[in-house]
Amino acid sequence: MKKIFVLTGEPSGDKLASEVVSKIIKKRGDLEYLSVGGANLKKLGIKTIFDQKEITYIAFTDIFLNFFKIKRKIKDTVNEVLQFKPDILFSVDSPDFTLRVAKLVKEKNPNIKIIHFIAPKVWAWREGRVKKMKEFIDHVLLLFKFEKEYFDKEKLTNTFVGHPLLDKKNNENIFMDEFLNKKNIISIFPGSRTSEINHHMPILINFIKKMNIKDPNYNFIFHATDKNKELISSYILKETLQNLEIINDDKIKTAVLKKSIFAVVKSGTVSLEVCKMNVPSIIIYKMNFINFYLAKFLLNIKFANMVNIINNREVIPELIQSECNAEEIFKSVYYFLKKPDLIAKQQEEIKKTLETLTSPSSSSEEVSNIILSYIS
Repeated sequence: MKKIFVLTGEPSGDKLASEVVSKIIKKRGDLEYLSVGGANLKKLGIKTIFDQKEITYIAFTDIFLNFFKIKRKIKDTVNEVLQFKPDILFSVDSPDFTLRVAKLVKEKNPNIKIIHFIAPKVWAWREGRVKKMKEFIDHVLLLFKFEKEYFDKEKLTNTFVGHPLLDKKNNENIFMDEFLNKKNIISIFPGSRTSEINHHMPILINFIKKMNIKDPNYNFIFHATDKNKELISSYILKETLQNLEIINDDKIKTAVLKKSIFAVVKSGTVSLEVCKMNVPSIIIYKMNFINFYLAKFLLNIKFANMVNIINNREVIPELIQSECNAEEIFKSVYYFLKKPDLIAKQQEEIKKTLETLTSPSSSSEEVSNIILSYIS
């Protein structure tokens, strides 16, 4: 039986991987899987060798403080992959973890084909990584067309596949009695990692309080994952706000987002989902002082959001670090809500930008076909 090991490092990667693997399962029912994954891969019946949260680190200081733990997890993962003897190692995002595992796996067993999805942002920093990657990566799959030049230059086999979260899907009719009567929904995405939630939740709660003073007719719904729902709830339960709720079911989250009039979104992959749903938004992000200045020093990009990076200007307002506070978020959101012409302009510019990020065919479909092309 042919085997695929699916390697992810955080919830967003788990979600992207599951989109692809679900397509493979429909095409080939004779494959065996093992993974480092999360809730989405588990729903497909794919076993994970350990809980994904054990290796989900984002910040520079987090990685530094957990260096030996991460190093041990890399070693353990490599051993599990080699023992499983997959035909393909399908690694997704989280390059500081997945590519280190991939490199060691290739050194130990050159016969394992390694396909990496979501190329590291070499255009933002450390372009030299491409030369090292071509020594152990067989095929890298790109989200953005402009990335090709970096990998073509080093003759590393690559394919632009677009973003799976932008794939056109049939809309499901979901009946939600709890939300059918709600109006003026503002969706809030505080993040998936513990550090993000701890930084953002106090600020977001205070933002909601300011909104309620100005106009109490909005309903705020926090979008959570199964794993972080309890942490987000711990902040909400301290308050007596009546127009604030939390949801973690993916289908309900999608339906709520579609019905939202605005969104406050943590910088990251989820912002593309919000854009896809044509929901106007602002981007927020806050980290500790050391991580922020390390990022400023190392990164050579002006913006955090991909839509803004592509346009080289703020199509979607970004409130980062010192600007990520309750007062600034309140001012930005309330200003937009009172300016429908600005909302329409943002939606139109986002629509044009997303067209450049979308593969002509289904992204996850194309990725699944590339993976299967390596299995005889």
